[in-house]
Parts: sequence; C-alpha cells; structure tokens
Amino acid sequence: MKKITRNTFVKQAVGLGSILLFKPFDSKGNSLFHANNDFYKRLVAANTKEVGKIIKNLSKDIEEVVRQLGYDYANLVSAYLEPTSNFHQNADLIPLMEKIMRFLIKEQKADGTLTIGNFDSPPDTAFILEPICAATTILQEDKNPKLDTIKALAKTFILKVGDALTEGGIHTPNHRWVISAGLAQINHLYPNKKYVKRIDEWFSENLYIDSEGHYLERSMIYSEVIDRALIIIARLLNRPKLLEPVRKNLERVYYHIEPNGETVTVDSRRQDQYRIWNSLLYYVLYRYMAIWDKNPTYAAIANFIEKTDGFEEKVTSQSLFWFLETPLLKQDMPSPTPLNTQYERFFKESNLVRFRRNDLTATVFGGTDMPLVIASGRSSNPNFFSFRKGEAILKHIRFSKDFFSTGYFRSNGIKKEGNKYILIQKIDVPYYQPLPNNKKRKDGDYKHSESIDHRFWNKMDFENRPVSNVKTIETTITIQETKNGFDIDFQALGTEGVEVTIELCYKEGGKLSDMKTFDSQPNNYFLQNGIGLYTFGKDTITFGNGTYSHNRLRGIDGEVYSTHFGTLRTQGMTVYLTGKTPFKHTLTIS
Repeated sequence: MKKITRNTFVKQAVGLGSILLFKPFDSKGNSLFHANNDFYKRLVAANTKEVGKIIKNLSKDIEEVVRQLGYDYANLVSAYLEPTSNFHQNADLIPLMEKIMRFLIKEQKADGTLTIGNFDSPPDTAFILEPICAATTILQEDKNPKLDTIKALAKTFILKVGDALTEGGIHTPNHRWVISAGLAQINHLYPNKKYVKRIDEWFSENLYIDSEGHYLERSMIYSEVIDRALIIIARLLNRPKLLEPVRKNLERVYYHIEPNGETVTVDSRRQDQYRIWNSLLYYVLYRYMAIWDKNPTYAAIANFIEKTDGFEEKVTSQSLFWFLETPLLKQDMPSPTPLNTQYERFFKESNLVRFRRNDLTATVFGGTDMPLVIASGRSSNPNFFSFRKGEAILKHIRFSKDFFSTGYFRSNGIKKEGNKYILIQKIDVPYYQPLPNNKKRKDGDYKHSESIDHRFWNKMDFENRPVSNVKTIETTITIQETKNGFDIDFQALGTEGVEVTIELCYKEGGKLSDMKTFDSQPNNYFLQNGIGLYTFGKDTITFGNGTYSHNRLRGIDGEVYSTHFGTLRTQGMTVYLTGKTPFKHTLTIS
C-alpha cells in the first residue's frame, strides 16, 4: 500500500501542522531542495525577514502564551538548519529557541495543558503543538551537541502535552480531529500505544461530511483545520481513506473562493459567518494534494492563491519549516488545467447557490438553522444575496419588516423552479387566551417557556394557551439571473401596513451616486426612486428602481438582538429601499 505523505499548510490564526516523511538534508548537511528553486528562495528570504522580527521581539520577556510562539520556535529552528539561510548554524538562535520552550514549560498546567484564550485547553494546546512537533522532527536530524538542551526541553514539553491530549476533552466537532492529529505527531516522535488508542476512541464516533463536501460546522476556518488533521493522521497511521473527505471538501472550497481570494462564509455555523476569510491558508493543502494526487485542478487553485494579496505575509513567512519537514512539497506541481470561471452551483445541503461569470459573482443563501437561535454552532446569517463585479462589491442584501420585532428575513431553505431560486418565510404571531382551568395554578407560578412563535420567553406556559387574533406575514423573494446581473422580486403579503426595508450594504471606500443621505446616521442612504450607482475603482454596480415610504430604521435587526442592545450592522455604505405591505417590488442588480 502506498504510504500517505502528510500535508502541511500555513496558519497564523488557527494553527498549522506537518510531520517529516524524508530527511530534509543529505549526509553532508545540504538541503535536499535545489538551490535555484525560485519559490524555495522566496521561502528562505521570508524566513530570514521573519526571524529578524522574532529576534527583536525576544529581546524582551515573553508575557503571554499565544499560538505564534510555536511558529516563532519553528521559524528559528528552520533558519538554523537551512544551509542557504543567513542564519544557518547561528549559535545566537539556540538560546532563543530555549527561551520559548522554557516559557511554555513554565506555563504548562499540571495536566500538561496551556491556557490560550480558553483555560487549560487540550485543543488549543494541540494547535500550538503542531509547529513545535514539526520543528522538533527536523531538529532530530541534526546531531550537533549544542542542540541537546533544546531537544530535551522540547521532549519534556511534548510528552507532557501527550498526557493532556490522551486524557483531555474538547468543545467543538473539529477539536476531535485536531487532538487526534496532535497525538499522531507525538506518537511519530515518541511512540506509545496509548496515543493511538485515544485516536481510535475519537474516530469511533465517526467523521461526518455531507454529500456536497461540508463538515458539520460548515466553516471555511474549520474545514481547513479538519483537512489538515486528516492528512496528518492518514499519513502517520497509514489510513489513506481519510484523504477521501479531504478531496471532497477541497472540491467544494473552490466554489466558495471569490476572484480576489476571499471566501464565502455566509453558510457557516461558526464565527466566520460574519467575517471576511481568505483562501490563503488553503495554499499548502492544495499544493500538497496537487502533487500527491497529480491533480491539475488543485495545482491551478494553488497557483491562483499564490497571486492573492497577502501571500508573502501569510504564507511564505511562515512556511520554511513545513517544506523542510515534508520534502514532497518541493516537487513541481502538475501542469495546471484552466480553472472553471463559468458556473452555477446549487448546494442543497446548506441551501447555498454560487454563480460565477468570470469576474462577476453572486451568492444566494437560505440555510438558516430554524428556529433562530443566536449561538455559535448555528447558522443565522440574514444575508440572502451578495454580488461582486470586479472591485465593486455588494456585501449583502437583507430584508426586514417591522412586524412584532421579528427583524430580518431568513428563508426556510431554497426552492428552484426553472432558472429561478425562491426563498420563503412565513411568520404567524398570535395573541394568547387564558389558560384552560385544568392548567391554572393556585400560586400563579407558571412554566418559564418560549412563545410559540419563538420571539421571546416568559413564565406564561405558552404551549398550553389557546391563541387568537393571529397575524401573518409571508415573504417570498425570487432571484433570477439576467444577461448582465440579477432580478430580485420581493413580495410581502398578509397583515397590511407593515413597514418593510430592503438593505443593501456596499464595501466601504466606494462612491454612491444619486442617493439621499440620512443625516442622523453616517453612511446611510435612501434610494427613493430611479437607479443608483456604486463605483469602486474602475467597476460600477447599477441597482434599482428605488422605492421609499418611510425612514424608520430603529429595531431593524429584531428583538433577539435589540433586547441585549446588539446589532448586526455591518461596516460599509448602506442603502435602504422602503415600503409597506402589501409590498411588491423588483430590484435589478447589474
């Protein structure tokens, strides 16, 4: 059976990981990379620059445990070992490596964990372990006795972490695989059956990926984390089937990448559903799998990411030790195939639609986890449409109604009819009648429960109360691609006189034309009629027709936010179109 080589990848915010498959140096201590490899020269140069920063930072005391310490340690090790580095065998780096490791050992709790944001956290400790294990693996190949102390310190730290990961627990789905990958790395360095036993215990729960390539959390942050962990375990424990979900996920990820390298996160169940996240951290995943599978599409995606803004800062500055550790990465990728830039993909599992027509893209989303609960682990994003035309970016469109403070529209899925995508939300809000006699309590202390319309909680035993005077509003939004953009038809029917608002948020820094400003709030505009223009750089988005019947924006988020003085307001330039039910309006975007 072909041995699985471990993928490595770059990570600052969430962590990286890799394990040595082959020795990075020959018997004379020369790097196995070719000296004229231009990309490798970039890695060495970026590492040299990064090490200069690390030396300066370490001239002061280390004040707190952060994940970057693991990467600082690994960058110092790789600079010391790389023959073409200006820091090759520079003895001044050794006490800096030791300083980091002594600090981490000092900060370890009795159970082996570190506090990194979360108190005494096994999974966060596993994240910082990844670059430390990578660096320690390549460090083992150098027999210089000057390195004996740092090797011993690293072993002390890593083995104690091994105890923490063997016994410790987790919080979120991806943590199971992060801890398992950490145990696989420790087992590679210092074999012990207890590490593999714990890995098998986690995997006995079984790993889930849906038919379209999303893991449980539907997150662009954590799918990268899981892919990386699975590759580690597949290689080190000779479990090649674990690469199958990696391939499935990477196929999907491409359709979430925008032309500028940012990714679509609106369908996430984690914190990135409201963040701009970049594809940069997927680079080594795609590079590794391109080489391993001889996959020209993965090679093309890796080449695309290389050209994305921030690549030098986020990738090359943090990568030398991964390439030293996993020489597979030095190999040439297969010749890339042209990327598909003309597609329409409907991901039914998460109710997400992605359109791309060269530099024009759009996203439709209707996959909120109902009933709406504001919590990590649930999808709640009200951004049902976004649109990009080159540099001009419509970050989102939302629809809100002043209907018993129910706030933004969130669709109950997406239905496709012909070339139309239909999103629907029906809200029934009742009034409550007295409890039946057999449900009344003498003390008046009724069950603290949720209202049957999920709007609020109170000690009213709502589920046992008859209802009356039910008010209803049903919203239907139909989206259809046109020659140059999209038509979006709004229809809100039911209770009459309900104020409704269409909200368009454009990327800050652009220019809006033909708008009326709303003086009491900055960056608020009304398109009362006609056509509006948004320009950023050389690109312009046209939208309209406008409509206006009120300027009420208070409480637009809904009571679940306003009760706690929260808001979903997004940074940007926001345009509002307003009306009242019965409401029918077509908005054209191009």
